Amino acid sequence: MFPPDFARDQVLTHTRVGDFVLDPFSGRGTTLLEALLQGRNAIATDINPVAYCLTASKAMCPSLKDVLSRLDELEALWIKAEMVKCRSDLPEFFQWAFCKKTLSQILFLRSILAWKRNRVDRFVASLVLGHLHGELNRSPNYLSNQMPHSISTKPAYSVRYWRKRRMRAPLRETFGLLRDRAIFRFRDGVPPLDGRAVLCDVRRAGITLNRYRHQVKCVITSPPYLDVTRYEEDQWLRLWFLGGPPYPTYSRVSRDDRHHDGGAYWRFLSDAWRGIQPLVHQQAVLVCRIGTLNLSVDEIVRGLTATIRETWPKARLAGDPIVSRLRNRQIAVLHPRSIGCKREVDCVFELGAVARAF
Repeated sequence: MFPPDFARDQVLTHTRVGDFVLDPFSGRGTTLLEALLQGRNAIATDINPVAYCLTASKAMCPSLKDVLSRLDELEALWIKAEMVKCRSDLPEFFQWAFCKKTLSQILFLRSILAWKRNRVDRFVASLVLGHLHGELNRSPNYLSNQMPHSISTKPAYSVRYWRKRRMRAPLRETFGLLRDRAIFRFRDGVPPLDGRAVLCDVRRAGITLNRYRHQVKCVITSPPYLDVTRYEEDQWLRLWFLGGPPYPTYSRVSRDDRHHDGGAYWRFLSDAWRGIQPLVHQQAVLVCRIGTLNLSVDEIVRGLTATIRETWPKARLAGDPIVSRLRNRQIAVLHPRSIGCKREVDCVFELGAVARAF
């Protein structure tokens, strides 16, 4: 994971206006957005629906006028539907996580937004995902009871936490909050170009995005870290909003969501680079931020370099790896005993003129 300034610096350092930039593990769409803002073409993939929704909403951004108009329409439909009654079959977690009226509005949006095929609805869905839960003591712009913003804590743990502290979910007018957040998001304008984001396994990226064959001049990405987090579990509430079940799941979205074994992890990354190889220009640069819980910096660099050279035998490190400074993690708000990532390392590779044929 990396902040916008990191992606922007890498885009400006390694590409020119009009070049293609790829992020095969798009996450929140940071690389894609920064590339578009700098006049580059940008494509991205991710296997997680939450990541896809967030990235695709930045890749093809609607107008603020259309978003506000759609929110007005959605609110009118919700009122006409007599404020959708809260479903009794939802687990106890939801009654603690959201006040009754807010949950009704969230359920309505969950049922009606065509986020997979409509760019306006997808943008609205991305706004909901960004504000579905968070820290009440930091911002009034979250819809839930006290939770970390970065991850969805486990249902039973959350209920115990709220019950022990007698914490009740605040009343939030969802449509008003989304209007305000939409205006905030558009305050700096929109990218001058549209990008392309697809929901797919990285190992099929070269097939799914075949029209961009050999066009990518720079890959800027951050793969899932080794033995650090499980995105499917940690994003279960956002996945629920996009149509998933109302509880955490494991290996339903991806079996490569979290690797504990270094051997399996490096094999996965080798497969990932092989998957994007058809898209990459013969003189491309690959920028990778990678993290781990237990490996040393030298072990990380050796493992990553080996995976890249399996696809690009002439690849070489351009400069020394940089160990990045870890920022405070929001999970500490509800789960202070968590360990998380200990090391993040940034590596830049010049891939060389020849890729291995597969």
